[in-house]
Amino acid sequence: MDTLTSVELPARRTRRRHEASFKASIVAACRQPGMSLSAVSLANGLNPNMVRKWMADADGVTPGRLVAPSVAPTSVAAGVQAQAPTASFVPVALATPEPLIVIEVQRQGTCVKVTWPAQAAAHCAAWMRELLR
Repeated sequence: MDTLTSVELPARRTRRRHEASFKASIVAACRQPGMSLSAVSLANGLNPNMVRKWMADADGVTPGRLVAPSVAPTSVAAGVQAQAPTASFVPVALATPEPLIVIEVQRQGTCVKVTWPAQAAAHCAAWMRELLR
């Protein structure tokens, strides 16, 4: 019995190199409205992580790293103060809702739900006493 058979091994993969113009076209395609990075990567036979890195490189950001805003220190001695960087986040003051007392009473198949302002809790208690007599 012959146990030796000729098996041909697959050729070694080599690292692909992509032109800068190709990378730029892929990044531009990913930035089109409605296009996903995954769809562009799949359509071009690329790894989405590599395309994400190309996008970060195009933006000048190191992927996976948080970038601290650059603020020059204030100089008290010279009397010059550094300006804070313009923020894209603008805090908005929200009105806090008025606290309410919510009472739900069920009697003989009838359900009554009453909402009462918390500032008038004493009036609510008097109303409840009259209701439950």
